[in-house]
Amino acid sequence: MARKKEQTQREFWEGYEKRYGEKVLAYVLGKYLSGWPDFPYPLWGLLIATERGFRFHHFPHEGWIQALSRVTTGGEPPQEKTIFIPLDRILSAELRFEKRWWKKLLAYQPPLLAIQYHAGGPETKPAMELLAETDKGGKILIPFLTKQAGEITG
Repeated sequence: MARKKEQTQREFWEGYEKRYGEKVLAYVLGKYLSGWPDFPYPLWGLLIATERGFRFHHFPHEGWIQALSRVTTGGEPPQEKTIFIPLDRILSAELRFEKRWWKKLLAYQPPLLAIQYHAGGPETKPAMELLAETDKGGKILIPFLTKQAGEITG
């Protein structure tokens, strides 16, 4: 049986940049929690800073039990889901950590990436907030999601 050629990480990101027409600046794994209208949650995916904004990209996965169930019931296969927030609509981005020592000890809460943005442009009120869980490595995204970084890279 022939094996499918495995794609390298470099090939994946080159293809991703070509597909969306923008350079990927930083990325981390995370779990989308809330903040985008009509978007199901929670979903695992990539939190991506690009030269033009922020992307969340969920890549669907289906185990053999789910596939068998879907085929027998006539359901649809899972679809890719993406969120894009242009850099000029991002008001702020921060990584929030639990500050109470007793809560850190008793109930671990991963850091939250919080992005304040205008859904329809700067004149839209009130601002929206997108929340996603990540690890402390998520701080790599923050400089690229600020207006100063946008002016430097744009």
